[in-house]
Amino acid sequence: MKVGSPMRSRPVETRLQSKAFRWKASSTGTLPYLQYLPRGYRAKGPKRWPLMLFLHGSGERGTDLQRVAVHGPLKHVNQGKEFPFIIVAPQCPADQAWENDRLVRLLDHCLKRYPADRNHIYLTGISMGGFGAWNLAIAHPERFAAVVPVCGGGDMLSVLLADSAQAAEFKRLPVWAFHGGNDSVVPPTESQRMLTALKQRGAKRLKLTIYPTIQHNAWDNAYNNPKLYAWLLRQAR
Repeated sequence: MKVGSPMRSRPVETRLQSKAFRWKASSTGTLPYLQYLPRGYRAKGPKRWPLMLFLHGSGERGTDLQRVAVHGPLKHVNQGKEFPFIIVAPQCPADQAWENDRLVRLLDHCLKRYPADRNHIYLTGISMGGFGAWNLAIAHPERFAAVVPVCGGGDMLSVLLADSAQAAEFKRLPVWAFHGGNDSVVPPTESQRMLTALKQRGAKRLKLTIYPTIQHNAWDNAYNNPKLYAWLLRQAR
């Protein structure tokens, strides 16, 4: 895949579209989300697009869907930036945390709804969404081409106790974690310990960027870095 310019300014205002995925199985539910479709997108065209799943932090939970775009890649979309991939950003209900089952259902829905390239699915999130990204990636490493947890953490035991098949997927999974060195909300050791656990299971495609003077808000620096998007586009299953 040609990387090209992963972040460019769009001369006209870009509008985000609100969507909702509803499911009925052993349990029912609804997960609203914002979608961003790149320039040149055609629902029935031959091109298969990379897809990014973005998980927001605890402050964006609730029913005001536009809050999902306060931080992260969609913030840049609202500022006129454009990206060469689909972005799907669900909203977690108030007083809840990200649940793997809901997110897997949403991802399956997106793979049916959009002409997405299954070999280029990216997962990222901030704070509570960083924890959500870690948890989903560890539970389903086979689903993602790359994972970018920002100021998050996860369950080391789920990595260390994973079976051999799951551990084999860890070895294939590129991870680039970001954290603020002065983060008192989620200490940077949370990112470090997850990467250490993955290394113990044989993972090698791991990166960590710590911003020494930054507190909890590592996401502005992380998502404002064009090198991040160029790196993502080079990753494939």
